[in-house]
Amino acid sequence: MSNAFTDHWQPPQPHETQEQRAHRLGVSIAALELLAAAEVIDLHIDTFIPVRLWGYDVRRWHGPGLLRGKFFGHLDLPRMRDGGLGGAMWSLTTNPLRTPEGRWSQLQRNYELLQGIAASSGGELGLARDVSSYRAVRATGAMAVLAAIQGGHALEDCPDLDEFLGLGWLTRITLIHLIDAVYGATSSPLRRQSPAAITHQGIELIEAMDRNRVFVDLAHIARPAFWQAVAAHDAARPLLATHTGVDGVTPHWRNLDDEQLRAIAGTGGVVGIIFAANFLKTRQGPQDLSLVIAHLEHVIRVAGVQAAALGSDYDGAIMPPPGLADGLGYPRLVEAMLRARWPETQILQVLGGNFLRAFAQLRP
Repeated sequence: MSNAFTDHWQPPQPHETQEQRAHRLGVSIAALELLAAAEVIDLHIDTFIPVRLWGYDVRRWHGPGLLRGKFFGHLDLPRMRDGGLGGAMWSLTTNPLRTPEGRWSQLQRNYELLQGIAASSGGELGLARDVSSYRAVRATGAMAVLAAIQGGHALEDCPDLDEFLGLGWLTRITLIHLIDAVYGATSSPLRRQSPAAITHQGIELIEAMDRNRVFVDLAHIARPAFWQAVAAHDAARPLLATHTGVDGVTPHWRNLDDEQLRAIAGTGGVVGIIFAANFLKTRQGPQDLSLVIAHLEHVIRVAGVQAAALGSDYDGAIMPPPGLADGLGYPRLVEAMLRARWPETQILQVLGGNFLRAFAQLRP
């Protein structure tokens, strides 16, 4: 096995042995055994975007495609299963340039389509809304789908937040996305709102989410608005930052600083490290999937091992580092953790155990 983490595009072969699979993926038998023992959960995938926009068939194996791991085409059901994924938060994103009424209508259509994807998956996917239903889905051998919203702007025209959130199918809302919203300011360079604050509507949304036990996700939010959101949030409910890097490794407008990491950990929440190379890269050292390891290790040093998780942002127009070009990267990430001499208990926590603990705290 090579010391370099590279991408391998071959699909699994019929009656493939464990040794053959390890060779195909470029990992050790030990990595595959640990992967099989883990509950691998990705806190943020955007695979619904290509499905909705150009009819991407998530049920069949696509391989590298024309883009070869750039921007889209990272996941499909065969690669999710081959990569060991047990569950993921599927983000439903709406165009912020639509009218509030248009966004609200599109969100409802998006969820109907997500339900249809799960129903037509041949038992590969099952919708879950709490830990008990998550475990029930996994007991059937299916991968668990946790429905989530990317950008609270989708809810601006919602007639009754408590009634909608009380339906229970929504597990998470990323409050702000790439542009400012009625709820507050983004961390991105597209921010126009000054000061970069959360609004009264944003506080009302957080309070409604807390009442209905919906995860508050603080990825993408401006730092001043982040702290106002923390203050408005019920500290007995775990916070999330589902897909981010950390400033302590790579200073960037998209990443969280150490105090933000500690604030999320202080609620029992977790921080999912993104697989986008531009938020992870450093001036020295290998520029491959070991970047994700470096960001995870910083979270662990600053906020504790219980705070670290995975949030790839696959299919969210990202460019992953070598070794993580698609869903077959999860086993290589386990291999990298073993090479970094992580204890097996720590690996199991980061792959999914930490999130399941936070999920049980919010929705047993």
